[in-house]
Amino acid sequence: MKAVILAGGFGLRILEETRLIPKPMIKIGGKPILWHLIKYFNYFGIHEFVVAAGYKFNIVDEYFKNIKINNSKINVINTGLKTMTGGRLKRLERIIGKEQFIMTYGDGLSNVNIKKLINFHNKNKKIATVTAICPPARWGSIEIKNNIITSFQEKSKIKESRINGGFFILDSNIFKYIRNNDNIIFEKDVVKILVKKKEINAYLHNGFWQCMDTLREKNILEELWKKNPPWKMWR
Repeated sequence: MKAVILAGGFGLRILEETRLIPKPMIKIGGKPILWHLIKYFNYFGIHEFVVAAGYKFNIVDEYFKNIKINNSKINVINTGLKTMTGGRLKRLERIIGKEQFIMTYGDGLSNVNIKKLINFHNKNKKIATVTAICPPARWGSIEIKNNIITSFQEKSKIKESRINGGFFILDSNIFKYIRNNDNIIFEKDVVKILVKKKEINAYLHNGFWQCMDTLREKNILEELWKKNPPWKMWR
């Protein structure tokens, strides 16, 4: 199975880092977050990768030309500077071929069990499965009645709703739902069609998940790496 990693965006919310390098090349513990993702997938037996690069493509390309990660085959593709997520995936259609594949974002780490995710997808026989996670809360919450605080809670996971955590399993039929247009947004244009056709399942993940949109979130991952990183399943 191939793993597609979307790694072409500008990373505008973390300009402290992305002025010089693309977001997926930001280092956690001295290694790019892409390195962490590849090592994580390797643990589950996935060794073939297609990195959909764009912004500062050459930095990603040069890095993987000069480094070996286990027995992994890493193909870095320039999918365009301003191409949206659906457009980037569509550009990879010939490379992916007719097989099932996994797709995720190059700026998020998790400890989702990939084998269980794949089994869930195959059992439910839909075109797509998305890992649905409980997002980490950034702020606590206060409940008020008649100007009196009735509940005061510090930060905790938001249990009422789930969000897209990446780590999709997709059948090759997905390409039938992506128009040949660089402006297609996978999460908006493609997933909505799948929802309407009831062709997408949610795999509920209650474990660790953390994106890296901001410098604050990068620092969270750095601190976790120093202690006991939940995504580090390899030796």
